[in-house]
Amino acid sequence: MGIQLKNEIQFKNVTFKYPTAPVEHKPVLENATFTIKAGTTTAIVGPSGSGKSTIIQLIERFYDPMAGGQVCFDDVDIRDIDLKDLREQIGYVSQEPIMIMGTIRDNLLFGDKDASERDCREALERASANFVFEQENGMDTFVGTSGIMNMSGG
Repeated sequence: MGIQLKNEIQFKNVTFKYPTAPVEHKPVLENATFTIKAGTTTAIVGPSGSGKSTIIQLIERFYDPMAGGQVCFDDVDIRDIDLKDLREQIGYVSQEPIMIMGTIRDNLLFGDKDASERDCREALERASANFVFEQENGMDTFVGTSGIMNMSGG
């Protein structure tokens, strides 16, 4: 039985410095404390190097906080949650698209191999990717690193 995020993600006095950073560098995050409520949209904004990607990497548990800080799902320290269960609760959309070589449909099915035609259409509509339907081959348009269609992160 996996976990189910119901209420919030909490950062409690999280301090983090990358292990490869020189000793004289300050931590990327220092005593960061905030809450992200479930069912809401949260924007993480700031200049380059301010810790935006680090926050996501800590939530996904690619790294753990230092100096006693905690990242929690509903008051449970994520270090106490099975890593597979934790990551199954996280959806992340990068600014830069990552497309596998193939069709748009192939890319959609990569996320859910059992998705129906309707599921794929709904996913594209929710992502405001209606432009796909205007393509000559629709969801069967070829994309990817060497694809015909280039996708922008914007």
